Amino acid sequence: MNGTDTKSTTHLPKKPKLSQTLISDSEIQSEFSHHDPTIARINNGSFGSCPQSIISAQQRWQLKFLRQPDHFYFNELQKGILESRLVIKSLVNADHVDEISIVDNATTAAAIVLQSVSWAFSQGKFKEGDGAVMLHYAYGAVKKSVEAYVTRAGGYVIEVQLPFPVTSVSEIVGEFRKALERGKSNGRKVRLAVIDHITSMPSVVIPVKELVKICREEGVDQVFVDAAHGIGCVDVDVKEIGADFYTSNLHKWFFCPPSVAFLYCRKSSSNWNDLHHPVVSHEYGNGLAVESAWIGTRDYSAQLVVPQVLEFVNRFEGGLEGIKKRNHDTVVEMGEMLAKAWGTHIGCPPEMCASMVMVGLPACLGIFGDSDTLKLRTHLRDNFAVEVPIYYRAPKDGEVNLVTGYARISHQVYNKPSEYYKFRDAINQLVHDKFTCALLP
Repeated sequence: MNGTDTKSTTHLPKKPKLSQTLISDSEIQSEFSHHDPTIARINNGSFGSCPQSIISAQQRWQLKFLRQPDHFYFNELQKGILESRLVIKSLVNADHVDEISIVDNATTAAAIVLQSVSWAFSQGKFKEGDGAVMLHYAYGAVKKSVEAYVTRAGGYVIEVQLPFPVTSVSEIVGEFRKALERGKSNGRKVRLAVIDHITSMPSVVIPVKELVKICREEGVDQVFVDAAHGIGCVDVDVKEIGADFYTSNLHKWFFCPPSVAFLYCRKSSSNWNDLHHPVVSHEYGNGLAVESAWIGTRDYSAQLVVPQVLEFVNRFEGGLEGIKKRNHDTVVEMGEMLAKAWGTHIGCPPEMCASMVMVGLPACLGIFGDSDTLKLRTHLRDNFAVEVPIYYRAPKDGEVNLVTGYARISHQVYNKPSEYYKFRDAINQLVHDKFTCALLP
């Protein structure tokens, strides 16, 4: 595994063609037959889903290692990971394969980027009190990473207060501009912007290209797009987006087994050589991509099946683009069906949804805090066999009789309409029974 990818740009993989024979409905159900058939699993956004054929491919890689570890390490691992990186490079339109590193998940990718920002503070490149801007709805683990790496190093964190429900892109853009202005007050500089491509809870597609453009105009040093839900859910063209860093999980919406993600680092970024995997091993100093490909003895099989996953995706009509469009159209249809049944609304316009939609729950359920959302989610799982996350939206001063609870529904290729009807009927039953979250222990 020693050395860098000096020849990696000269042997590009053949671009897989869409399958001549499309996958059938029965084959789709067979691919996901290991899912619990009793559960309405409308929560793909949390952990993703892996088809049986990819699980089998993963097991073949695992057995290769277990059969002869030394041969695998010296002759197959590096080559296999490079092939996966080449596939990802093509999918996201990166210029060079060295810009693509494979890591465990988007949280690891965030740690890599934020670690370099922390070093910039400690080395005096950034000054104490310089700012980092992030969305109020940023993923919790990333918020903790910003606290651990940026705040502790002396950075000042400004959160973009996004509205929810949201009615237009302009609302997000306006709040982002306000946060940048706050960050630059008192002569400070904004050194980093962390922007979600799709926020997790509540789920909203963020206009990343426009926000990155604003960052460039306002002199923000570095832009990191956290797109944990990106690949397989929204269009991803890293050159069009224009960020310095972009990460996406591959196990959420791209059918890889857990857990695997990629981190794109634009070669022209000023701190290209300051990026290192937080787990230091023998490849330290050989470039982030090579460092990430060996962080000690572990199971790398999830990182090695990316080419097989692309083959699976291309069995669907329209390939990945077709899957994304059908997921979006169906989840919006199901979300609007639920909102109509409950007399509520969806949390944002359809064009700001991807493969997930926030649906308002009846106010009479009495969702008055985060603890209520967890209790209701557990109640739905245990008593109605429905798996769906619930979000609490705190009312603002003066607001009364508002929807404070939202369900985030997902749609992936294995889902059926009956699962959403099951959820509808469960909530209707709770309303009929005059249930409130206060009744739960």
